[in-house]
Amino acid sequence: MPRIKEEYDVVIIGSGLGGLLCGYVLAQEGKSVCILEKNAQIGGNLQTFKRDKVKFDSGVHYIGGLEKGQALYPFFKYFNLLDNVEKELLDQDGYDIISFENDEILYPHGQGYDNFVKQLLKYFPHEEEGLRKYCEEIKRICEKFEWYNLDIDYTETDEMSVFGLSAKEVIESCTSNQKLQQVLAGSNLLYAGDGDTSPFYIHALIIDSYIGSAYKLKHSDQISKQLRKDIKKMGGEIFINSEVIKIENSSKLVEHVTLSNGQHVRGKQFISNMHPTQTFRLLNTDGLRKVNVNRMLQLENTTSSFILYIKLKPDTFKFSNYNRYHFIDQDVWSAHNYDSENWVKGLAIFNSRPNNDTSYAHTLTAIAYMNYEDVKKWEDSFNTTLSENERSEEYVRFKKEKAEELINALSKLYPGFSDCIENYYTATPLTQRDYIGAIEGGLYGIKKDYNAPVKSFISANTKLDNLFLTGQNIVLHGVLGVTISAMVTCQFMLGKKYMLDKIKAFV
Repeated sequence: MPRIKEEYDVVIIGSGLGGLLCGYVLAQEGKSVCILEKNAQIGGNLQTFKRDKVKFDSGVHYIGGLEKGQALYPFFKYFNLLDNVEKELLDQDGYDIISFENDEILYPHGQGYDNFVKQLLKYFPHEEEGLRKYCEEIKRICEKFEWYNLDIDYTETDEMSVFGLSAKEVIESCTSNQKLQQVLAGSNLLYAGDGDTSPFYIHALIIDSYIGSAYKLKHSDQISKQLRKDIKKMGGEIFINSEVIKIENSSKLVEHVTLSNGQHVRGKQFISNMHPTQTFRLLNTDGLRKVNVNRMLQLENTTSSFILYIKLKPDTFKFSNYNRYHFIDQDVWSAHNYDSENWVKGLAIFNSRPNNDTSYAHTLTAIAYMNYEDVKKWEDSFNTTLSENERSEEYVRFKKEKAEELINALSKLYPGFSDCIENYYTATPLTQRDYIGAIEGGLYGIKKDYNAPVKSFISANTKLDNLFLTGQNIVLHGVLGVTISAMVTCQFMLGKKYMLDKIKAFV
């Protein structure tokens, strides 16, 4: 292992996808790059873990927009990922299935806009006009975003003009059919959908990429492993178990960062892949504007989740080449509003198989919303592979009870499901906090609100001349969102036209 040098051209705090992508871009530009990761595994939400010889993806379950001419394609080409990541195309007639309690119909989201309409017309035969209007609204919004449409030459963009549109209201404006409204919004766990706050542009960018093409990854850590390999080949350095505990700065510049072992790492430029609030907690804020500091320290975050990772008994549970979003409560916008007697109001279900030659799944992951308040009594405990601490017997019981509730919900969907379980493992908001660095375990970082879009807008360019931000809080979360966020970060360092021209060469 190389030793950390005293100074680099660029020091990147955090090896989540945004940090790795920025490291790749800047190392390719010939800059000396150092990426500092506090945990034992790089990748943030791309991390995987093994239990009983079976590998589970912790966060990323599928990605979209990977076909030529689609949004993610040129980026994956540029980052040498397209041919180095094993993937499987999800069912083209239903990559996502939306279902409801006491309704036997499985409502499909198909790939390709015409096919998307065609598949839903089977269940809503009189709604072609509404479905096509919905598709056109998505495409109209997506065209506003420059980095999303690299084949278009923009002189100027008006992205801000669409930030104030409500996802729920735009969908309702397309059709008066209430069931169809619910079906169109049914995968909103992808952005922690809230009918009172969620902007339509987030819905549009995410859904457009999946309608384009939806792929299941063999394992999400393929992305981080390939990026690490290429960054090192270009001379960049990545250090795990290297926690930054302080950012030393004047009112104008960051001078160095301090690691938990006391070592100082100097840089000409710095990028933080951490949550903006966490970044500002590490800064010396004495010379910074108080109003800006207070805003960054008080950002509201998306809700968290409880995740059940299940190892299935061999040849017991049929593999489905789609993801399922199921709602016990008929309102898909209210699954995060629950009480202790009625916790599981909606869940997302992902299954995987060991190879394409089998028709049986070997893992199943189920996700339900969980508020941080539910685990707050144990927040003073901390547990990772590097710092293992048992929280308490009460916490273990809590996890067991919640797991059983989820298994009961799954057993209603799949009769006899409990007999298919060999083992299971759980993750709570505290798990997300400790392993991913998400404040209060927030699923997707900062909560976006169409009622006050500027309030949650975070620039990659800070008031400190050599400190930049990247990651899911800058533009959008998810693989596509974070990739574009990394480009926006690098454009402040290398120039926007220069970066756009670089990526456009791969369109």
